[in-house]
Amino acid sequence: MSGCDACPSNPLRTGKIASSSRRRTVAIVGPPNSGKSTLFNALTGLRQKVANFPGVTVEHRIGRAHFDGDQEVDLIDLPGVYSLSPISEDEQVTHDVLTGAMAGIGRPDAILLVIDSTNLARQLTLAAPVLSLGIPTMVLLNLADELRRRGGVVNTEALAQQIGAPVALVSAARGEGLEAVHEFLSGSLAVPRPLELPVVQDLPCCREWAGRMGERASYRAPAPPLWTRRLDGLFLHPLGGPLTLAAMMVLVFQAIFSWAQPLIGAVQWVIESSGNWLGAALPDTALRSLLLEGVWGGVGTVLTFLPQILILFLFITILEDSGYMSRAALIADRTMAKVGLQGKSFIPLLSAHACAVPAILATRTIENRRDRIATILIMPFMTCSARLPVYTLVIAAFLPERPLIGPFLGTRAAALMGLYLLGYLAAFTTARLLKSSVLKSEPTPFVLELPPYRLPTFKTVLLTLWDRARVFLYRAGTIILLATLVLWGLAHLPLQDGKAPPLEQSVAGTLGRTIEPLIEPLGFNWKIGVGLISSLAAREVIVSTLGTLYGIEGDPESEGLQSALQRDLSLGGAVALLVFFAFAMQCMSTVATVRRETGGWRWPLYQFVYMSALAYFGALAANHLVRLVVG
Repeated sequence: MSGCDACPSNPLRTGKIASSSRRRTVAIVGPPNSGKSTLFNALTGLRQKVANFPGVTVEHRIGRAHFDGDQEVDLIDLPGVYSLSPISEDEQVTHDVLTGAMAGIGRPDAILLVIDSTNLARQLTLAAPVLSLGIPTMVLLNLADELRRRGGVVNTEALAQQIGAPVALVSAARGEGLEAVHEFLSGSLAVPRPLELPVVQDLPCCREWAGRMGERASYRAPAPPLWTRRLDGLFLHPLGGPLTLAAMMVLVFQAIFSWAQPLIGAVQWVIESSGNWLGAALPDTALRSLLLEGVWGGVGTVLTFLPQILILFLFITILEDSGYMSRAALIADRTMAKVGLQGKSFIPLLSAHACAVPAILATRTIENRRDRIATILIMPFMTCSARLPVYTLVIAAFLPERPLIGPFLGTRAAALMGLYLLGYLAAFTTARLLKSSVLKSEPTPFVLELPPYRLPTFKTVLLTLWDRARVFLYRAGTIILLATLVLWGLAHLPLQDGKAPPLEQSVAGTLGRTIEPLIEPLGFNWKIGVGLISSLAAREVIVSTLGTLYGIEGDPESEGLQSALQRDLSLGGAVALLVFFAFAMQCMSTVATVRRETGGWRWPLYQFVYMSALAYFGALAANHLVRLVVG
């Protein structure tokens, strides 16, 4: 018998999920780009929570799936892997969870192994080590619709007989074939006994086994899509690729300002109308002041930027689900190599446009520790969604909208794109400094599997946008609301003759005037100073802070926040504020995440001091330069 035939059948693998009084746990495993997360969303309907594994800071999602009426299981969406021989930290997490070595996490009761059916010969290699674990496993051949459309064929019954585990052809995006998953989770599927398994430590043997299983299942690979090859000819072209990426960025930034305006107007109308109704209905008391000046003036101001954030994520989701982002990473690899990094750093950096915290966790796919630390240290330079309200508020207040390239690019979109590019410039310059000095290391080859282009489904895009809206609204209802209420209280203390003091004499005003000499050279007044301090909780809190402060003075009702900023800030101060937020590390949760990921305070303290100094002196230079030019 050859090595591939020598492993005996595992008697534990009956395919039945043992019943238990506790809720059962099922792990979803698969290679990257196989559709694991799509399946997770389809089974849970986003009934999920996000948490970190104990002892490490790798983010994972836990969702609850219901079947057969009142039965339910907990699903864990694990990081994507190509094998169970880990070479990166996120692969180590998947390995440890499946083998029961992860502290605080019990061994899963069952496994859903998701494989791209259009790439069966290569991805089935993962099945051998997963099946050898002895855990009831169901193999899901995803993208069934694409397999059929491109002329591919597979005999799932024959494959199930060969590997000794239930197999189903599914389309997670369209909900096709998921009833078989429910049968498996209920333990009602009959499973054939396995005929053979390879020696799982032998990768060439596993590949040979996978190829033989595919042949015996009459697998016929689908024809490569002609339009995929044609699009790659453009998107991966040395000149056409970067130009296409730049054109997409222009479209996104223009859409953030032009498409969002009707939606922003609608949100503002709802907030103003509800505030006016509430103001007329309540007596002139402290509660009325708290609700109108604090909640409506502070949190309501931030909520008006939700349409712009959703438009940003609409484009990001479409580009990710279509398969374009992998091409963008390949294009970026050429630039990354010049600063000492690799294309694998691009995906975490791109995800930092949503939030730096999960993006830092995503760097666990980078095998080289020095490359990973360098990527973490430049991560906060990426313009996250929390900066977007600040950018759009200041840009709209000081820069009139005029066309630059007809309807395709206006002045405001160009300014926003410039701030994103400023963040990239700071990030890559810093990476070059780090990789040529304290984090110098040998270059690492970049290997990436390019998925075929796919049309994103409406349901997937809608669920993603709803998920992002929930995150934004949760922050508005927790962090931003708490900061706003604290600020309102500080702005009304200490009481003078039983009444609130003038704003400048309040605790908040005193705090702002204390730091005003330090920030005055930047073109900032004490109100901006209070906003800078409050934004350490979350960057967008500065918007709610200014809304509350000007609300107490009565400005938003008469002039609007933009008009109030025009009165209190010069053009140089406005540009300085944008530059400050482009460089500053105004987020304590990011600092805490960097500390956990790097194993101490050395790197986060260096990062915070470096970015703060760069923000201060960058803003100082911007203010003086604008004053010199404008006069």
